[in-house]
Amino acid sequence: MIDGILEIAMLLCFAAAWPVNILRSWRARTARGASVLFMIILEIGYLFGMANKVANDDVSYVLFFYVFNFALVLVNIAIVMRNRALDAQRQGQ
Repeated sequence: MIDGILEIAMLLCFAAAWPVNILRSWRARTARGASVLFMIILEIGYLFGMANKVANDDVSYVLFFYVFNFALVLVNIAIVMRNRALDAQRQGQ
């Protein structure tokens, strides 16, 4: 039980940072300073965490927090891709 609570606490700490980053990326309208490779590595890490839960037959409410974090990073990747397109559009003008 305590291991699940500690794991959720870790995931919530990560999840707390992503909305701030998403908002900053959205408002900045530029991809400067954003690393998609870094976010993809995080996504792979979350996938391994989810796979670990399934492989160990430990599918519980904790899995939701992995999925939630995965979704937040995915949103951020989408915004960075939008911002890259905006950067390219500005370069073409």
